[in-house]
Amino acid sequence: MEKIRIGVVGTGSVVREIYRHLYFSSRYSDSISVEAICDTSAEALTRFGDDWGVPQKRRFSRYEEMIECGGLDAVAVNTPDSLHRAPVVAALEAGLDVVLPKPTADTVQDVHEIIRTVRQTERFLGVDYHKREDPVTKEARARVADGTYGTLQCSVFQMLDKLLVSDPNHDPRFFSSPDFAQKNSPVSFLTSHMADTFMYITGLRPLEVRAVGYRQKLPSLEPIAVTGYDLVDTTVMFEYGVTCHIITGWTLPNTADCLTVQTGRLIFTDGMLDLWENHYGFREVTALGIENRNVLFRNFERDGVVSGYGIDSPGKIIENIGRFRRGEMPDGELESLLSPFSLGLYTTLVCDCAHASLASGVEHERGVVIGAPVETRQFLTETIGNESDLYFA
Repeated sequence: MEKIRIGVVGTGSVVREIYRHLYFSSRYSDSISVEAICDTSAEALTRFGDDWGVPQKRRFSRYEEMIECGGLDAVAVNTPDSLHRAPVVAALEAGLDVVLPKPTADTVQDVHEIIRTVRQTERFLGVDYHKREDPVTKEARARVADGTYGTLQCSVFQMLDKLLVSDPNHDPRFFSSPDFAQKNSPVSFLTSHMADTFMYITGLRPLEVRAVGYRQKLPSLEPIAVTGYDLVDTTVMFEYGVTCHIITGWTLPNTADCLTVQTGRLIFTDGMLDLWENHYGFREVTALGIENRNVLFRNFERDGVVSGYGIDSPGKIIENIGRFRRGEMPDGELESLLSPFSLGLYTTLVCDCAHASLASGVEHERGVVIGAPVETRQFLTETIGNESDLYFA
């Protein structure tokens, strides 16, 4: 089978943790050929290029030059969330398909522009919301759809990272930039996962968002302090009065037994569903401590192959790009894959409204910001005008 020739924009932490395995040591690797790379960091560009044999003439500091160089079928955009829109739009307008890590963008304005460009160019875009491929998520989605538990009433989702993820003083840094946690938030980094997972399971659209943020731990870090949020509790009202509390943060002590502690509880008229509960069937005890490893997400096999839903999610996007380019994708499937739900518009809408809630909130003592409620339809209309009718008919 002919390989998909991709250009990689951004070779930092998400590539180090996930996508290098997809490109070079997964069951999808035979379908992928990394033909060009781009990064504003000369060090990162050299490291990735040297490690994986990318020719010097195919290494770029500007994505525009990489796209213009030719010889590509698709572009993988791995930049910070706020920088997704420009390279994605440029690639689509150049006739290339795109694979993108979640979230689609950090503002609903940018997501709308990306979706509009997908429709105008008739190219393919896949967004790697990898929790959709989590076996737990898929099982929950099927059981909720068939009415196993009755009518959904409310839910609580949590996703909490160790402090090392957000701490610029940790050696080595999880993110290369010392101001990552200051420029980003638990909302964009983690709430996006849980909001998308909830909507993927239920198929419900968000109607109102309110957030409460806590700035207590990060400002106390030394020698580099961070002014960002430790924890954000986002309450979302969905269609039919269903509510969901989404609690996300990145300041758990580094002694926590898992890099990411995640749970979900959904309460129905005739039952209750608990998800994850931080156990993945692989608990190790070593001299370094106790660790529950999420081997469902990323699994290192003896022969060097890396598998798991963290690989399957972007891998299936690559497969879909291949099917799309060969004309093998039925119209109904293509329409579903390129729908606002699939492309993450409502997920970013929740996050954008959560940030707006905090921005208009009242700061109380002890670094607590209590946000105001934000109506999603009104926010979307104020942002993109009457085109909001495309998403809330």
